[in-house]
Amino acid sequence: MSRLKDLTSVEGVRANQLIGYGLVVGLDGTGDNAPFTNQTFANMMNQFGITLPPGVNPRSQNVAAVTVNAELPAFAKPGQSIDITVSSIGNADSLRGGTLLMTPLRGADGQVYAVAQGSLVVGGFGAGGADGSRVTVNVPSVGRIPNGAIVEREVAHHFSDGDTLTFNLHNPDFTTARRIEETINELMGAGIAQALDPVSIRVRAPRDPSQRVGFLSVLENLEVAPAAASARVIINSRTGTIIIGQNVRVAPAAVTHGSLTVTIAEQPQVVQPEAFANGEAMVQENTEITIDQENNPMFRFDAGVTLDEIVRAVNQVGAAPGDLMAILEALKQAGALNAQLIVI
Repeated sequence: MSRLKDLTSVEGVRANQLIGYGLVVGLDGTGDNAPFTNQTFANMMNQFGITLPPGVNPRSQNVAAVTVNAELPAFAKPGQSIDITVSSIGNADSLRGGTLLMTPLRGADGQVYAVAQGSLVVGGFGAGGADGSRVTVNVPSVGRIPNGAIVEREVAHHFSDGDTLTFNLHNPDFTTARRIEETINELMGAGIAQALDPVSIRVRAPRDPSQRVGFLSVLENLEVAPAAASARVIINSRTGTIIIGQNVRVAPAAVTHGSLTVTIAEQPQVVQPEAFANGEAMVQENTEITIDQENNPMFRFDAGVTLDEIVRAVNQVGAAPGDLMAILEALKQAGALNAQLIVI
């Protein structure tokens, strides 16, 4: 059983992404010298009444141009604080010890919704030597400022509009949508909830905002048994990770797994001339080639084999992740794997 709030989200109740461009100052010689950094620095100085002579390049190593991004939560009010992430866009070596100057954060509509400023927390660290050697731990060119931005504008929402609310499933499923509809109607009355498709369930709700909040509080804590996930096998070919779902079944099939290893070793030998001969020592090449093929037995899958039995059978032959991928792909091609094979 899962709560409705863990299975769905309310349509229109969502976060919004913000982005801005600014300067980080106070760096210990780890800033950048990008042209846009110098131009931004000169523009900032002009705003404070300081005009740089024409053609003068400040070339400050203590300044870095950065992008600032944040996520504005739903219903965020002016005056509240949100976390921000600061990332270098030039060739700055590190943002450690820097301070972000006041940076407007804009939404997709170009409006300013928050203003960011503060000292950075950088988890990365880098050190270099005079010979060019360098050691870097994590990423020192990215930092965060907890509560580093203040919300200045509220995002318009339609939570209180209309006579209905719509719940959207995180994982679309016809069965789960029908079960949610039945659970809500059993509690609130017939016809209150209506499943529109495998994602959306529309619910009649009070118009008064205070009543709507209480109504939603009751609904989101309802417990619903989600439908079993469809049979899937997920393969990550880059990391060798394989995930086999609970409902994966295998039709009758026989599988054999073998591994052929070829080892080539070079062992040169020195051949000395005979005593009192005028010959020279020579190096004679000696190559040894060894072929080792494992004699793994063939194993058989019966009809309706479960996940536990699949894992046990594969472990018996000692298949590595790469070999297991080949076995699963071959089973799918043979029509013996009753699951969706997804390669990511």
